[in-house]
Amino acid sequence: MKLLLRTPDMSIIAFAQALLQGEGIDCFEMDVNMSVMEGGIGIFPRRLMVAERDYAAAARAMRDNGIEVYDGP
Repeated sequence: MKLLLRTPDMSIIAFAQALLQGEGIDCFEMDVNMSVMEGGIGIFPRRLMVAERDYAAAARAMRDNGIEVYDGP
């Protein structure tokens, strides 16, 4: 799995998941429980993961729709 997106904004995560689903790319959302425990105030970001084989297509779909792809370590 490779990290595609990291954001505390739940609307961006939902939009990204819908885009990936439309492209036929499976994704997995991480840190959901931590985000829920903090009460939804946006302190802890959620992560969206994709399979390494799908990363290039997923990143292209995100960039084409104005969503910044995570470029961290």
